[in-house]
Formats: sequence, C-alpha cells, structure tokens
Amino acid sequence: MDEIVLRSIAKWPGVPAVYGWLALDRRGGWRIKSAAGGFERIANVAMGEFIGRNYAADDAGRWYFQNGPQRVYISLDYTPWIYRLEGTGDDLVAHTGAVPCKVDAAFLDDAGALLLHTELGVGALLDRDLPAFVERLGDFAAIVERVSRGAVVQLMLQGNSVPLAAIRAGDVPARFGFDPRPRPRPGDPDC
Repeated sequence: MDEIVLRSIAKWPGVPAVYGWLALDRRGGWRIKSAAGGFERIANVAMGEFIGRNYAADDAGRWYFQNGPQRVYISLDYTPWIYRLEGTGDDLVAHTGAVPCKVDAAFLDDAGALLLHTELGVGALLDRDLPAFVERLGDFAAIVERVSRGAVVQLMLQGNSVPLAAIRAGDVPARFGFDPRPRPRPGDPDC
C-alpha cells in the first residue's frame, strides 16, 4: 500500500467502511457508483493505478480499496483478479499491474471463461486474450471435450505443467474463499 495511505490509517483509525460504491468488472476495469444509481467506468488512469496499488482482501475474503483511512469494499463481477497476456503471450499481468510468477492451476467454467490460479489468487483471463491463449494449446475442442467429461488435462503454461479442470462459475467464490458482494458484518455501519 502507498505510504500516504498507511499514515492516514494510523492518523484516523476507525473510519467506517463503505459498501456498494466500487466494482471490478470482468475486463479488469474499476467502476464507481454514479449519481443515477448505476456504475460508470473510472477512466482516469492515475486513479485506477492508485486503486490497484491499494487493493487487498480482509480475513473474510472481502476485497477492498484502502482509500486513505477508509476501506471501500469492492463488488466483484466475477473474480478478484483479471489477468491479461503480455509480450509474447507467455507473460501474465493482473488488472492492478501485478505480475504473477507462476500459474498453479487452470479452470474452464461452464460459461467458457478460463480461470487461472496464481500466487496472487484466482482470476479470469481477459476475454479478448482467450483466442490467442487457445490458439497456442492445439486442439482446444478436444481439450474442452475431455475437461467437460471430468478429466483433468495438463497444459504447458509459463514453462510449467498446469492442470486444467472444469468448474462451475457459481462455485468459484466458495472454492477460492472470496466474497463477491461484501456487506457489513452484523453491528458494523453500512455507509
């Protein structure tokens, strides 16, 4: 986290958290609640980078942005991380700019999204990178067929053999221990 954020937490402890004002979409974009009640994309690059540098999860798997002394809990459209391919297509970068070192496992969900589990956590591969990713795997239709029947297929990712298995999209939060729609705990204020 940014030093200025850490200092503000120490200076003003106990600032109530806010819920329902910030969201992460499936393309790794930050969205903020608008005056009309919907959400609009945060287009300011510096603001997006600030959010990304101060993005973390609490012990209950609720992801948040530490905005100075105030914790802003984030609604997740799907996973807490969105990965994209970089360079030659072997490198991954998260929506925050973090670079995972290793993919431990991959999952194909029932909606056709590819999930990657790294040391950062589970994240969906950016949809526009999926065709390039699939092209490198060879006969992807055969892979999908085997995985959909319950087989675990080994893929070569970043020079490592990585298991690819099926997963239901609805099971992802519980399986990976995160809360996609954080709410205040009983007794906490709802700002």
